[in-house]
Amino acid sequence: MKKYKYYLIYKPFGMLPQFSDNEGRPTLKDLYDFPKDVYSVGRLDMDSEGLLILTNDKSLNHKLLHPSFKHDREYLVQVDGDITEEAIMQLAKGVVISVNKKKHNTLPAKARKKQEPNWLEERNPPVRFRKSIPTSFVSLSLIEGKNRQVRKMTASVGFPTLRLIRTRIEGITLNGMKIGEVKEVNRNLIYKLLFENNKK
Repeated sequence: MKKYKYYLIYKPFGMLPQFSDNEGRPTLKDLYDFPKDVYSVGRLDMDSEGLLILTNDKSLNHKLLHPSFKHDREYLVQVDGDITEEAIMQLAKGVVISVNKKKHNTLPAKARKKQEPNWLEERNPPVRFRKSIPTSFVSLSLIEGKNRQVRKMTASVGFPTLRLIRTRIEGITLNGMKIGEVKEVNRNLIYKLLFENNKK
């Protein structure tokens, strides 16, 4: 009987969410000696950070990625400029972005302005700083995951994303993890946090 393995990762900025790269860029194998048959569930772009689940459980992969399940993912977004309440309301209501060169209306989301959290570590390399233009933080919760959706959404309301961190997938959170940390968890816990506690 196959032994299923589950890992939570706080993926650093600048790391590919895969195990090999022919250009020599940092990959997940630089973080930990993972079993050969695990892979990431979903993606986080090289220039995004935060929560990533790795497993060899194909049924979990299907339950989290198939659009019909509409699983909730939360992102902490640092944007260029002091975001307005009007922009927050637009993000929550839905905006038009380009997906595969076609217009896409994003589904309603949960959006709110936040103070910079005290757990947030400085990025390496740091986000660029301009004295004349402030930055601000937004919490954005989505139930869809189009390619680079969060970045396209904040840009569409006039506040480009400077830093993007996925902080939660359903009931699983970064929960005090440090950048680059890997945590192995058991099947019962991960299924409980993802599905049992979050029935719609």
